[in-house]
Amino acid sequence: MRLARPLEDLIDQLLKLPTIGPKTAQRLALFILKMPAQEARQLAQSIIDAQEKVFPCPICGFFTDQDPCLICQDQDRESQLLCVVAESSDIIALERSGYRGKYHVLNQSPSLDELDLGALDLTPFIKRLQAEDTKEVILALNPDMDGEILSRFLAAAITQLKIKVTRLAHGLPVGGDIEFADEITLRMAIDGRKEL
Repeated sequence: MRLARPLEDLIDQLLKLPTIGPKTAQRLALFILKMPAQEARQLAQSIIDAQEKVFPCPICGFFTDQDPCLICQDQDRESQLLCVVAESSDIIALERSGYRGKYHVLNQSPSLDELDLGALDLTPFIKRLQAEDTKEVILALNPDMDGEILSRFLAAAITQLKIKVTRLAHGLPVGGDIEFADEITLRMAIDGRKEL
């Protein structure tokens, strides 16, 4: 069935968003069409404002509209504890956990296909570690092969500075069933076991 051209264009644009499939894009487009004109304009304007006014913090890389971001400005955070994440969205998740240290965002999730460790410029990161007298770096990268390779690469660079390097624990999720866990998750859970 042929749709109106502007509606098809809207669906095509919504399809570019992550996790949005054709049916969801169509539902969203039809919902937007039913919105009052003022609300639709506000939605469009908020997208434009986010694109124009939000930028990576020059200190940590978290998306912000202030220089530095609110996290870097927060004097109540543990200044000697730095958590390295791949994307700004990871900070949002970690903040829900109650973590109160600082962050460093790589703002990239390299895959093995495009992972060129030699191309990573660690100079600003290393200078930051030295300037802030960091005592511990937590590597909070995704628990996949790419995250593992990047974690080992970063750990090698950080340990040369005599800074403690830790990583997030791996293993079974709370509420999960052992019988349904894959071998790698079970191996990580066994390797990362703790005394009670």
